[in-house]
Amino acid sequence: MKKAWILLALTLLLTGCGARATETEPPPPPTTLPQPTRTPPPTATSVVTPTVESDLDGARSGDPLAIEVGELFSTSGSCAICHTNLTDDTGADVSIDSFWRATMMANAARDPYWQATVRSEVMDLPELAEAIEDKCSTCHMPMAHSTVADLGETGVMFGEDGFLNPENDLYSFAMDGVSCSVCHQIREEGLGTEATFSGGFNIDTELRSPDRVIFGPFKIGDPLAKIMQSSSGYRPIQGLHLSRSALCASCHTLYTSYVDASGQIAGEFPEQVPFFEWYYSSYRRTQTCQDCHMPEADGGAKISSMSKILRSPFSVHNFVGGNAYMLGVLDEFGDELGVTASSENFDTAIERTLNQLQNNSATVEFEDVRLSGSRVIADVVVRNLAGHKFPTGYPSRRAWLHFTVLDSSGQTVFESGGFNGDGSIIGNDNDADPTLLEQHYLAIVEPNQVQIYETIMRDTEGEITTALLHAAGYRKDNRLLPDGFEKKSPYEDIAVRGGAMEDDDFQGGGDSIRYAVDIGSAAGPLTVKVELLYQTISFRWADNLRAKDADEIQRFLRYIDTVPNLPVVIAFTSVEVGN
Repeated sequence: MKKAWILLALTLLLTGCGARATETEPPPPPTTLPQPTRTPPPTATSVVTPTVESDLDGARSGDPLAIEVGELFSTSGSCAICHTNLTDDTGADVSIDSFWRATMMANAARDPYWQATVRSEVMDLPELAEAIEDKCSTCHMPMAHSTVADLGETGVMFGEDGFLNPENDLYSFAMDGVSCSVCHQIREEGLGTEATFSGGFNIDTELRSPDRVIFGPFKIGDPLAKIMQSSSGYRPIQGLHLSRSALCASCHTLYTSYVDASGQIAGEFPEQVPFFEWYYSSYRRTQTCQDCHMPEADGGAKISSMSKILRSPFSVHNFVGGNAYMLGVLDEFGDELGVTASSENFDTAIERTLNQLQNNSATVEFEDVRLSGSRVIADVVVRNLAGHKFPTGYPSRRAWLHFTVLDSSGQTVFESGGFNGDGSIIGNDNDADPTLLEQHYLAIVEPNQVQIYETIMRDTEGEITTALLHAAGYRKDNRLLPDGFEKKSPYEDIAVRGGAMEDDDFQGGGDSIRYAVDIGSAAGPLTVKVELLYQTISFRWADNLRAKDADEIQRFLRYIDTVPNLPVVIAFTSVEVGN
């Protein structure tokens, strides 16, 4: 078993606290957002000689970054020529290429679950295949998609003419994922508004080398600017919009079309809208997406091997998120998938992801635990530390409470929220039956009840589905709300759905739930434990693919059957009660 899976299996103890948000009038829907103030002029300090660490003995080294130059884009290897071997002023490595290559952004096109999901949608609605593949390649294969879009064509993923075919002229651009010359060419116009959501980012397609514009957070002096322009064909210009959440919103505010029972397109579904979740929280005034997902280096950093100065603040390009599981899969099957990151790159990326999940996502604690006759009564408080709903993003993600009571000999006398080796949750109605859902609970009294924070999608007939093209809305959305979020706000696309809406303890900032469980004649002292668990691919979302026979789907199922889809422990606490 690789080191990545040892890291992924680690569970950390986490304690913390937070405060309930006060109810405030929600702000109006966003139109434009103010310029960030977090990027001061560059500073000039002495250069630190970079230290490059070698790969671990026997570990996979990864493939080289692609070096290819097109009329509109250059692949990451072209940029890495000058933007590698970088350090901050403490000597720590902040090389853009080594951090980026082990992220989900870099591997957006190689993600085997994404490929399997797109194939599944195409199999469900083959008459819409062209539209589906074009939509999905917009943000997962943006260089290839934007190139053909500029020619008035649609993006095709599968088949002889598809981007996934190595013989395709745009294959290298497609497989380079969300690469440097995508984000750094996005223009400011329209960011944070409907025009740029769902992959509607604006890239100038008229300019040609050497006059194409590339944006960065710093002003670049004429000598260095001319060197970059002559060597890369891009003219560097300061663009403070790269530090705004609205930039991320262009792909992470995603609406997808859905069909009715007759197969006709009937509307649009908010597949993921973390930008709005953030905008209607208290974090809108204090933190951007980049603050959490691209943390600043310690002090200044050299941003190019040609530079003689350190710039500050420098955002490390690690794009840390919550998908530790898929990073592990990419490492385990990296040779087959052609990833460019080494095992060491993935090991450190998984460490960062676990740290993000276990220190910056949520806390769980007991407000009160007591014995009442043969029952344990425990009040559990879960607090969301993220600047959006938790979990957020793609709707396959879920978190849940695993609550146990152990007797004096260590035997479990009550358990809610246990899980199986296949990643399914014991007692979860939806994992047991795809037509059912597990309700949101005010209190749990039986072991077959479990509090799961998740979305459950419905089709136009109200039936539960995991197919995005059939998703007309949510039957359930009780994901933990960020601090300052008003759950009764009128904005439909981020609304709470199901029983959590009537739960007075479920508010902006977190949730409280009571466990009142019978432990019979169990001998004390009793150990009462609760942990918050997290999964990026829910069991039901993976299992629903098993009925379909396609190469991409069968490959993903082989991966998930090989690599245990086990949850990450986000937070944990325990207490002893009784004699």
